[in-house]
Amino acid sequence: MSNIRVFGGPTALIEFGGLRFLTDPTFDEPGDYPRGGGRVLTKTAPSPVTPAAVGPVDAVLLSHDEHPDNLDTSGRALLPTVPLVLTTTSGAERLGGTARGLAPWESVELARPDGGSVTVTAAPALHGPEGAEAVLGQVIGFVLTAPDLPSVYVSGDNASLALVEEIAERFGPIDTAVLFAGAARPGPFDGALLTLDSAQAAEAAVLLGARRVVPAHFDSWAHFTEGRPALEAAFAAAGLGDRLQFA
Repeated sequence: MSNIRVFGGPTALIEFGGLRFLTDPTFDEPGDYPRGGGRVLTKTAPSPVTPAAVGPVDAVLLSHDEHPDNLDTSGRALLPTVPLVLTTTSGAERLGGTARGLAPWESVELARPDGGSVTVTAAPALHGPEGAEAVLGQVIGFVLTAPDLPSVYVSGDNASLALVEEIAERFGPIDTAVLFAGAARPGPFDGALLTLDSAQAAEAAVLLGARRVVPAHFDSWAHFTEGRPALEAAFAAAGLGDRLQFA
């Protein structure tokens, strides 16, 4: 089983095949991030760790670079120190450096310390309702696989269960699903969900056949409308309480 630690927001350390993957790095202190048009994203809680305390990272899995709740100032400062940053194709163009863009379903092979390899595949994601990409930009998730290891899916900021179903058809059953939840509702879509709500996260777990679900990106920011109690209630109602693991 892969070891996963969530550090608040979307930031998690995944140890898989001897490699250390860090998702959407955010380590800033609480504060406001103006987004234009009078909109502000507010971080409400500090990270429990510093980038230095995380230790060496082999690759960052960056779902998207355009929103500060997925890549903040300290996260950007970390990227040049990491050998590889996997992200969207447009994000890689903006970031440069060690960033490599992956289109949905595109894969990259990474060498493992034991001589094997890990395959990282970009999974499609939609950060809101249909048409959201034109406003909020590209987003991807990731699937980690190896012949001798249970698979891991990282959803990124995805609000589409239809895309989860496509991922399940290609890779299911998934052993561990790191699902970005929180029922985020900011932005220009009249309150439409920009990430999964708790009930949808439970439904995604069923679609994926996930043995373990590690929730992420449901706390530390003011725009989340559902937190841990809602996740626990939704998974219990679906009979999936034993699959939920807060890391």
